[in-house]
Amino acid sequence: MDEDVEILVPDDDYGLYAIDVLDPSLVIKLLHFSEVYHFHDMIDMLVGCGYKKGTSLFGYGYDFRQSNRIDKLMDGLKVKLETAYKASGGRKVTIISHSMGGLLVMCFMSLHNEVFSKYVNKWITIACPFQGAPGCINDALLTGLQFIEGFEAYFFVSRWTMHQLLVECPSVYEMLPNPYFSWKMQPQINVWRGHTEDGETSVKLESYSPIESISLFKEALRHNELDYGGNTIALPFNFSILNWAAGTRKLIDNAKLPSGVCFYNIYGTSFDTPFDVWYVIESLYQLGSICFTENDF
Repeated sequence: MDEDVEILVPDDDYGLYAIDVLDPSLVIKLLHFSEVYHFHDMIDMLVGCGYKKGTSLFGYGYDFRQSNRIDKLMDGLKVKLETAYKASGGRKVTIISHSMGGLLVMCFMSLHNEVFSKYVNKWITIACPFQGAPGCINDALLTGLQFIEGFEAYFFVSRWTMHQLLVECPSVYEMLPNPYFSWKMQPQINVWRGHTEDGETSVKLESYSPIESISLFKEALRHNELDYGGNTIALPFNFSILNWAAGTRKLIDNAKLPSGVCFYNIYGTSFDTPFDVWYVIESLYQLGSICFTENDF
């Protein structure tokens, strides 16, 4: 929005700095908010096991807002793999990806399968949303995202500010639930909504499947806008980004693991992953009020 501002992902410490602590400010380090310590403990562990930064240990940070398949990210990952391969004396590398990083790797594997086969020996993915992240992403598009609760939240971007950002993020649309996947039970958005008929007011439950949810997003975000620099900027549900995300989904669905590359998928079981999401809105007619409610998973 500001042409004088350029956002860059740091490549310090062989790329490890960008993926270590997501907010490296002094206050965050002093308070040690574990929520933003991303690969920090893993990096320390690997160094303790004998891996050397710049020789056998590298990081690849990227702008999480952008699409997982844009040329800049794909080209950057190609260079990083080649660099790690050469620095280790021609040994194939092991990739460890977390969450959405797995989708980026899937896109790279689909677009550059031969390169992936040349440089990669093993791929370990941790908590990757292969078919989307239904509860989290549906709620993020409607009400925003808040990483931390309580007084610590004052040190971070607010839920509403994140909401206005995420509505324009291709990566978020790329993590919408896959409508063509054979779900055991399809993820749903459930809305308890007031209705009036013959002077009688009642509450009715409306449920939306992944495909039906698009109409909900459209209506709920119809009047969404942002005030910036004295100007009002409309931020409705972005169908251009949705169409782009559909292309990304095709890439991911068509990705194939090259023969000879080992794959490991790690996921947790101690906490339930948000799947369905529930809202209660008082307004009888305005779905836009859903953006100001709190969800329940």
